[in-house]
Amino acid sequence: MQMNKVMKSFIIALPVVTMMACSSGPSEEELAAERNRQAQEQAQAEREAKAAQEARVKAEAAQRMEREEEMAQQELESLKNEQTVYFDFDRSSIKAEFRSLLDKHAKFLVENPDQNVVIEGHTDSRGTPEYNIALGERRGKAVQTYLMNAGVSSGQISVVSYGEEKPAVMGSTEYAMAQNRRGVVVYQ
Repeated sequence: MQMNKVMKSFIIALPVVTMMACSSGPSEEELAAERNRQAQEQAQAEREAKAAQEARVKAEAAQRMEREEEMAQQELESLKNEQTVYFDFDRSSIKAEFRSLLDKHAKFLVENPDQNVVIEGHTDSRGTPEYNIALGERRGKAVQTYLMNAGVSSGQISVVSYGEEKPAVMGSTEYAMAQNRRGVVVYQ
């Protein structure tokens, strides 16, 4: 009888154990689903890495542009401290000593095509007002021509003549008159 009970238990347990053994491994569908999940996770990680790389590149580009803008602003401030070209009495030709100064302005203007300047022509008080306006115009045009020959666009430059109307130094000494015979590069 005991043997009979063992045998009955064995007969009942055998199919249960067999079913459990067969169902313990993942099915093909489960394996495919797992592979799909892993591929999606990897694709998401790659997208996140690409987005992070793009963000770094954009941040570096923004920093580089900011540095370039700061450098351009510093250069502009430096040029504003050196903006005057002086002329000999009754002359409108650029002196050799001012060519390097105008070359700096030209280089900056070529590198910054959105920047515009007004060339102001001035004279001392000798001569008639009409003559001085014309002389101031010739001086402004001389500076304009020099800059354009150095590559600056004509659209970036305008000329105005003040003649003797806006002296830099008041008085009739030779020093005062020499300071008033000038062309001034004014950034807009």
